[in-house]
Amino acid sequence: MSGNGQQGAGEPGAQRWSVVGRNVERVDGLEKVSGAAQYVADVKLPGVLEAKVLRSPYPHARVLHVDTSRARRLPGVVAVVAGADSPKRRWGTFVQDQYPLAVDRVRYVGDELAAVAAVDADVAQEALALIQVEYEELPAVFDPAQAMQPDAPRLHEECADNVALHLKVERGDVERALAAADVVVEGTFESAMQWIAALETIGTVAQLGPRGKLTLWMNDQTIFVSRARIAWALGLEVSDVRVIQTAIGGGFGGKTCDDNNPMICGLLAMRARGRPVRLINSREEEFLAGSRPRVPMKVWLRLGFRADGLIVAKDMRLVADNGAYCAKAPGVVSVAGMRSDTMYRFRDVRSEVFLVYTNKIPTGAFRGFGMPSAEFALGQVVDMGAERLGLDPKQVALANAIDPGHVSVHGNRVISCELTACIEQATAIFGWEQARQERRPYHGFGLAAGVHVSGKRHHGDYDGSSVLVEVGEDGKVAIWSGEGETGQGATTILCQMAAEALGVRYEDVSVSTADTATTPHARGAYASRLTFIAGNALLDATRQVREQLLETAAELLEASADDLEIAEGRVRVRGLPQRSVSVAEVARKRLFRKGGKPIVAFGTFDANTEFQDAQRFGNESPAYGFCCHAVEVAVDPDTGRVEIVRYLAVSDGGTVIHPVLAEVQVEGAVAQGLGYATTEGMLFDQGRPLNSNFSDYRLPCIADMPPFQQVFVPSYEPTGPFGAKGLGELGLSPVAPALANAIYDAVGVRVTSLPLTAEKVFWALRGGAGQRDQGSSIESGSE
Repeated sequence: MSGNGQQGAGEPGAQRWSVVGRNVERVDGLEKVSGAAQYVADVKLPGVLEAKVLRSPYPHARVLHVDTSRARRLPGVVAVVAGADSPKRRWGTFVQDQYPLAVDRVRYVGDELAAVAAVDADVAQEALALIQVEYEELPAVFDPAQAMQPDAPRLHEECADNVALHLKVERGDVERALAAADVVVEGTFESAMQWIAALETIGTVAQLGPRGKLTLWMNDQTIFVSRARIAWALGLEVSDVRVIQTAIGGGFGGKTCDDNNPMICGLLAMRARGRPVRLINSREEEFLAGSRPRVPMKVWLRLGFRADGLIVAKDMRLVADNGAYCAKAPGVVSVAGMRSDTMYRFRDVRSEVFLVYTNKIPTGAFRGFGMPSAEFALGQVVDMGAERLGLDPKQVALANAIDPGHVSVHGNRVISCELTACIEQATAIFGWEQARQERRPYHGFGLAAGVHVSGKRHHGDYDGSSVLVEVGEDGKVAIWSGEGETGQGATTILCQMAAEALGVRYEDVSVSTADTATTPHARGAYASRLTFIAGNALLDATRQVREQLLETAAELLEASADDLEIAEGRVRVRGLPQRSVSVAEVARKRLFRKGGKPIVAFGTFDANTEFQDAQRFGNESPAYGFCCHAVEVAVDPDTGRVEIVRYLAVSDGGTVIHPVLAEVQVEGAVAQGLGYATTEGMLFDQGRPLNSNFSDYRLPCIADMPPFQQVFVPSYEPTGPFGAKGLGELGLSPVAPALANAIYDAVGVRVTSLPLTAEKVFWALRGGAGQRDQGSSIESGSE
């Protein structure tokens, strides 16, 4: 796969920036390539114990008795915990419905029952075998539609119908709009349970201090949010829990403390007499009960079109598989039901969402956060409508694309938007019209657009950050931030911004490790928020630091602060570069005098957004990114095999702070999107995963990547730091609908369930589900 990213010229400040927009060396690059980076498995503490977890072999059972006595007597075992030993406090992100260790029932294969900490892993594993559990098997349910039936087994007593969330929102008059439409098109689409599959599994090292304070080293994306959950689940005060972020080998939404690993490790540490405990998931455990996989959904979608391609009505019904506990799935399905309405000019819309408990692994946040399922449906129904109207899909996309200043039907306020430019550039670079006219047999072309946020106000009424910036007496700049680094390059971006804002060398800026005890409060990595949210907090701090520098430099240079500028680490009189002092001299002058002070500032930012009401109305994000993808495929009609001939992604992410980091974010999103679209998906037998390893769970590798090109359109977000927006998740959602549209364009069959395998195409070509409809004015894509 190769990138061809380019930063648009002409944005405010683009020509005079010296660090922003440059491919500087990553601040964590040397440590990672040299092996010096400390991942959670590398945390070496004296006397560390190894932990193992006993998990349920049943999808649904009542726990009658857990006997840990033999395990406790095994030499080398230091701590054993079961549900009866825990505070028995249910916890969760949006719904508090899971215990750290099962108390009365287990609800999926892999549910945690007990845990052991011992002198080594072999002893811990032996101890697990000595724990005796008496179960009473209960009826289980694995399909959301069946789980909603009146006679279905109930997973949680407080939820009589197994529906964890039911949301119905209507804006405008959908029935009237549909009746007035020239064409109405509908289809049913099914997405798959995609695993996070980060190379590093979830892990925790925990130690209880002599004063009763619990410290956890975690590969966690959201350390302050996670600290609060851990404290609640373990019955501790928030101030008695410290979380230190280690290096992270891939997060993608799966390392945000939605699982019980840190809770169990903490419980063991609290019983280990001061010795540290390490609990790291095996690969199989990661599949069974670690990172919460993508929420699979069945989406029925109906669109009404005017003859010119304008969409006049949207009607959606979504049923999602929650698994046994909620994690972040309530937020995921809410986003899936409505966020795509900020991409096109929808006015009359209706969404009904059901999130349903089943006896499978809990599902949750994964890159894209519900949008891949929603756009798999929307992208195809838009394509179906274009065909029915006799229009080019490009025409329909352009007819509906929003413009800057748009306010969505749900109250989302879009300030900058280059969606039209994305569509026009994608089709121009691709040679869209000519390629379609000169197509070879069994070659097809697909187009799909996407939208994503730059932050999201859904963990309480706050979507902000705080940053401390200090200039040392040697002129070096230190950033103290709790946002952390999950591998995407966020700390590098912050250092670039600080260097640019303060006029110092990039090499003279450093950033702290995220640590709840030493860094200011931050929400961490989710909702593509770090560049925008943390960047704005940083600029608030650097503005104050700059004022302090100029104030003191003005004394040294006997000049007005208004006449000074800072560049390359020196403060100088504008137009008289020979009259200058170093930033280090200024810092020392301000500090080493009577009443002296260090040059330091605390910056804050909270996004101009709303905490949405029960009907999900209100601006959810301060900025929105857009994209358009185009793909060409070749389909073998004898086997159904689909070859991706070429793939193009065009993105609007605002100012590109670091071109290479931006390119690899889009490339990575497309790579994960290709896995989601073509190969990935967990297989179950009565709730038991069948392919819980990398041998049987088919991830795309470098050899599977198609010829790839990408472009960033010129874009500037006036409320973003240096005009930037979030980018990390934007590029995943359009992949599956673009491919499905291209397959249909090539051979005339529409595959409506993921993954888009050769087998599905093969059988569809032989009269199975998805065959081209020659008659009705309403096309159904249900299989």
